[in-house]
Amino acid sequence: MAHGDSWPPFVQSLFWEYDRDDLCWKDDRDLIIRRVLSEGNHHAIRWLRRHVGDVQIREWLLERSGDQLSPKQLRFWELILDLPSDQVDAWIDTRRHGIWHSRTAS
Repeated sequence: MAHGDSWPPFVQSLFWEYDRDDLCWKDDRDLIIRRVLSEGNHHAIRWLRRHVGDVQIREWLLERSGDQLSPKQLRFWELILDLPSDQVDAWIDTRRHGIWHSRTAS
């Protein structure tokens, strides 16, 4: 996968705070996958699935416990990539009972 300047505009726009010439798949793989999965529209997600493949996306999610994805996004990927329901439940539970929950719970 090439540098960010060769990506389609709907992917480039997700990295507005970065110099596109500095982004490359080799060095920024985690950032790119995380950003597209968490903030990308259906075009960006299709682009990622074509270029990375569902197997790698699934492995990435499992290795990172759904890293920074919302419960809604996690449920989507659970269905699409056949992620283990008990793991996704645990990820969602962790998010719901994380630092903000303990700060705001009475």
